[in-house]
Amino acid sequence: MKVGVVGAGAVGAATALSLVERGGTCREIVLIDRNTPRADGVAADMRYATPLSPTVDIRSGRYEDLAHAAVVVITAGTNEKAGGATDRSDPEGRLRLLDSNARVYADIVPRVVAVVPQAVLMVVTDPPDPLADLTRELAGHNRVFSTGTLIDSLRFRVQLADRLHVRPRDVQALVVGEHGTSEVLLWSSATVGGIPVTRLLTEDDASVEHVRGEVENDIRYANIAIIEGTGASQYGIGAVSARLVESVLRDERAVLPVAAHCPRYGVTLSLSSVLGAGGVQQMHEPAMTPEEHQALMQSAEVLRDASRRAMAVGGA
Repeated sequence: MKVGVVGAGAVGAATALSLVERGGTCREIVLIDRNTPRADGVAADMRYATPLSPTVDIRSGRYEDLAHAAVVVITAGTNEKAGGATDRSDPEGRLRLLDSNARVYADIVPRVVAVVPQAVLMVVTDPPDPLADLTRELAGHNRVFSTGTLIDSLRFRVQLADRLHVRPRDVQALVVGEHGTSEVLLWSSATVGGIPVTRLLTEDDASVEHVRGEVENDIRYANIAIIEGTGASQYGIGAVSARLVESVLRDERAVLPVAAHCPRYGVTLSLSSVLGAGGVQQMHEPAMTPEEHQALMQSAEVLRDASRRAMAVGGA
């Protein structure tokens, strides 16, 4: 199967490399960027490594080369560093990038849909949730989802594992709502081997509230900490994007916290989503305390405001 990646910047390149290394996910990858020499260079660099990987062809191209792609991953746009979204005290967070990236999507999405109207479209560019709503309107179909809070949930699991001295894969923990500052960490359902995390933290003589504050701060601003060190948050989200493409192409029906339009909330946000052929097939609301549910309602309101703004800027 063919996968298209629109945007050959840090995230697009990391996504393409993860697809190459994942093995068996797809047979062909087409990399597109408005900076054609960059796309050419990134594709050539990776192509020379393909003899070490399962069979996959990667090349640069133009929009017409997306023909017959099953999934198109959109990573193009202004990143957080260039867009001035690296201030921890700014309540907008990634939403500060919305106007500029909505204009980028207003240009890209119609071009993609004109060539591959049947493709599933995956939104990675920040802020992904309102941009997914805009993409859905521009594309005229529901085969659209964003990477949502999967990366945040993975960060939650890693942070808890570090404090509990266990493997991250043995921690079950979810983040729902916005991929952004209003996201909701579901502490009430976080477990290790069926044991509530809050109980384990208490047994470890830790102040649960203190640990909670540290963990939430580290997760909400993980992207900024990474950018301060490397200039771009790319490898984690690249691996996440490749994993989600795999779930769609294999029709896995994997249950993951990715974002799609949810009629109940009237906006794209992350819940426990069933991801397979065609994108998100079902969405389920995980168990929450009343306080967590109220926080989710507030996150949805933030996203509804952002979605309306994206539509106005993007002309949808």
